[in-house]
Amino acid sequence: MMEVKGAENVGGVMLRQMTAADLDQVVELERAVFGAEAWTRQMLAGELEQQPASRYYLVADDRGRIAGYAGLLGVGWQGDVLTLAVATNRWGNGIGSALLEALLAEAARRGCTEIFLEVRTDNTRAQRLYRRHEFTEIGVRRGYYQPSGADALVMRRSLAGPGEAGERR
Repeated sequence: MMEVKGAENVGGVMLRQMTAADLDQVVELERAVFGAEAWTRQMLAGELEQQPASRYYLVADDRGRIAGYAGLLGVGWQGDVLTLAVATNRWGNGIGSALLEALLAEAARRGCTEIFLEVRTDNTRAQRLYRRHEFTEIGVRRGYYQPSGADALVMRRSLAGPGEAGERR
């Protein structure tokens, strides 16, 4: 099991790299959090097949139970937060922040200087999380989420500031 450096025991969980063995629990959590718009097992398995070349997926492991997970696409100068979910009974414990911070650190390690993401326009809780981590709104994708047709707010964050982890050496 690969532990994420500096992120152990956040909110009572350990962050580690997602593996295929986690898929049953991740799919269960995906459905609970995202409902009809949840990714399928096949989609998640396909994402894991691209790890570590272009993807980086983490789980928040609470003694064998998955309390949250997150995924990053990081290639070249651009990174994208592909997904981030925390079990509703674990909201407010810092797990979402820890997962996001681990993705940002990995994006910086890969040389990304900008990170993008989409979040539902009606998901104000997630938007607050992203704003706390210096993401700003740059646009809206109409009808992005299917099958609901909900709009997505597009957000961006720079990792290229002086002294930040993303600074090139």
